[in-house]
Amino acid sequence: MALDLELLEKVCQMPGAPGYEQKIRAFILNEIKDLVDEVEVDNMGNIYAIKRGKADKKVMIGAHMDEIGFIVTHIDEKGFIRFHTLGGFDPKTLTAQRVLIHGKEDVMGVMAAKPIHVMTQEERNKNPKITDYFIDTGLPKEEVEKLINVGDPITRERSFVEMGECVNSKSLDNRLAVFILIETLRNLKDKEVPYDIYGVFTVQEEVGIRGANVSALKINPDFGFGLDTTIAYDLPGASPHEKITSLGEGTAIKVMDASTICDYRMVAFMKETADKHKIKWQPEILTAGGTDTAGIQRMTEGGSIAGAVSIPTRHLHQVIEMAHKNDIQLSIDLLTRCVQEIETYDWSFK
Repeated sequence: MALDLELLEKVCQMPGAPGYEQKIRAFILNEIKDLVDEVEVDNMGNIYAIKRGKADKKVMIGAHMDEIGFIVTHIDEKGFIRFHTLGGFDPKTLTAQRVLIHGKEDVMGVMAAKPIHVMTQEERNKNPKITDYFIDTGLPKEEVEKLINVGDPITRERSFVEMGECVNSKSLDNRLAVFILIETLRNLKDKEVPYDIYGVFTVQEEVGIRGANVSALKINPDFGFGLDTTIAYDLPGASPHEKITSLGEGTAIKVMDASTICDYRMVAFMKETADKHKIKWQPEILTAGGTDTAGIQRMTEGGSIAGAVSIPTRHLHQVIEMAHKNDIQLSIDLLTRCVQEIETYDWSFK
């Protein structure tokens, strides 16, 4: 079955900075309303898409819907906008980028900094800082203030394109996971599942896994799957031991990251399920960074048996994130099979 790239593009283009996920949340709610038995939204804005199973156990799948972005902190006397980051950025990736400021209406702006022509040699040689940048909307202060207030969210502007066997866009982290979870729920729509499935589209992951913590406390899951992108450092200059994952080599099964050591039973179950169904996979060990998997695993009484499906992605936290179409499809396949067959595994300690 071909990927629904039209849906993936819409998901990637929908704005949703951490804490300001209104538009992407409304979009997801419309997409899932006929796919599950129940839909809930909590006080933080996490979406719970619930499909009831045969037995009284719970499986939580977490896919965060927020994207890295910014927030307006100051408008100066000439109308230039200062901002603070919402999520992690490499400052040099801001150069020459367009953004959308979500005020009374969306306002286009550009990330600007001191022109290289007037920099000193020392300034040219130093690494840029976030504070070196400001946003230019082309509007004077009085016009800016009619539309924009301190506290308004800002997202990045970049189109979604196909490149060879890959897709390239802003916010594949983590709209790929949103897309994969929607498509998994679609696969399960008319299927019987062993346990209650809670597909949770979480908020504020990029600023500290906040939505996953809250939703895991609410659900108290027995089993959990994080669903997120991971680094594909299969690039010139990378040694084999540095790559983490590679594009086109299959979906990734997380072993650990900086915030989670996945349950060895879940890792084994996922590997066996992938092999059984001839789903190409690769192991993921990420020594920096974390995902919703941490909240799903720990923020529940006694902990949950948790692991993660990871989608190999190049150029993370930039507006040129890239993923292989086949890896995306295999991620859908693996998650679907794991949810359907989770009762068949022996989960005892051994």
